[in-house]
Amino acid sequence: MIEVKISNLSNGEFNRGVFATQDIAKGTLIHEAPVVPYENEDHEHIEKTILADYVFQYGANHTAILLGYGSLFNHSYTPNATYDISFEKHTFDFYAYTDIKAGEEILINYNGDVDCDDILWFLEQDEDIE
Repeated sequence: MIEVKISNLSNGEFNRGVFATQDIAKGTLIHEAPVVPYENEDHEHIEKTILADYVFQYGANHTAILLGYGSLFNHSYTPNATYDISFEKHTFDFYAYTDIKAGEEILINYNGDVDCDDILWFLEQDEDIE
């Protein structure tokens, strides 16, 4: 259903994204990404590594590294996918927010809500540098 390929949207070192290998109907579960949670107070150690670019907030007191394809979805303010956190299963569950055609890149809003247009934390950092 999904695969990792080179993305034209990513300008990081690896330029990867998650793409549909078949048509995916709106509402379809795309991927369940298991999490490795850690306490927020430990995040200062992660901030010193490339992993800091790939983690998600996991409740009020934890951050999580997503396994599987979870940390490889790229951002869009007009996403075609969304995610829910399952604290019971310790997964991030990614769903098609719209119909997705085979070959399309699957995109999420990094702010968590599909309609949230707040500036992303890493773009705020870029503005501080200028």
